[in-house]
Amino acid sequence: MLKLLSRTILVSQPCRSTFIKPNFPILTRTMATGAASNDQLKVNKLFDVSNYAAIVTGGGTGIGLMITQTLVANGAKVYITGRREEALDTVVEKYNTGPGKIIALPGDVTKKEEIVRLVKEVESNEPKGIHLLVNNAGIARDDNTKYSNGKPDFKSAQSISDHLMKSDPSAWASTFETNVASQFFVSAGFLPLLAKARESTPGFSPSIVNITSISGVMKGSSNGQFAYASSKAAFLHLTRMLATTFVEAKIRVNSIAPGVFPSEMTAGDSDGDQKSSLDSEASNPSGRYGHDTDMGACILFLAGPSGVFLNGQVIYPDGGEFSFSSCNRIWRTDYF
Repeated sequence: MLKLLSRTILVSQPCRSTFIKPNFPILTRTMATGAASNDQLKVNKLFDVSNYAAIVTGGGTGIGLMITQTLVANGAKVYITGRREEALDTVVEKYNTGPGKIIALPGDVTKKEEIVRLVKEVESNEPKGIHLLVNNAGIARDDNTKYSNGKPDFKSAQSISDHLMKSDPSAWASTFETNVASQFFVSAGFLPLLAKARESTPGFSPSIVNITSISGVMKGSSNGQFAYASSKAAFLHLTRMLATTFVEAKIRVNSIAPGVFPSEMTAGDSDGDQKSSLDSEASNPSGRYGHDTDMGACILFLAGPSGVFLNGQVIYPDGGEFSFSSCNRIWRTDYF
């Protein structure tokens, strides 16, 4: 005889509406003709950041600089942070071409006291708050295990063990301190300023955009960068937790998880314009590495009015690498 199993049905409490409506009409009609207006769908309405005050950590090079350029080209005032004052000064000198403005704020976001100082400095200049925080600063410290410096024999447990044991615990600590912990404290520190912008601008939804990495979702080791990939996976989950934690404060949190873009991390250095280049051939389906425009499109989509309905989401500008790597693996049965 069949035994029927009883089920307990959980009834959750209704979720209160916490998101702010976009500050443009969803649909308008001309009274005389009944025709619908498409004005709210124009580019200058969907992606307008011209009145923004924004913070971009690590804004002096790589992806941070791409985001800074995009925002300032579209009229935003952008505060860029970084440990190297000379790099920030170069960005101000070369890219402060308007219509927005770039302001350098040297500081180390791995130190809580520095974060507090940066918040106070921005608050003194922006008493009505900030509209956008981009957590971009990050490091990679896996030189001892990177496959570009040598691979183990993957059929030998001893070889794999010897290779992984080259990893330095201090590299793991510094990587997680910068790529995860500092992002947590920067988000917490600037949260009241984000809320001020919401209060002073009816119908506006401020946001945090975290720059994570495709390495945080790939099942491989990111070419031997175990600490880096693990930290980016943690950062992705932190994004989801902050999105949930901040939802009733009406601050959105989303993530951009890029594939390979030219940066000091991927190319090893930058030129006199704080730009990096990659000469190798890209392995993703698009056949190229990320461009400034690819990153610019992502930040405008998430940060502008077009992104007001998004929270806790991840965008993957990777040239199809994630999908390609996931569906084109060849599993070898002779391993088992």
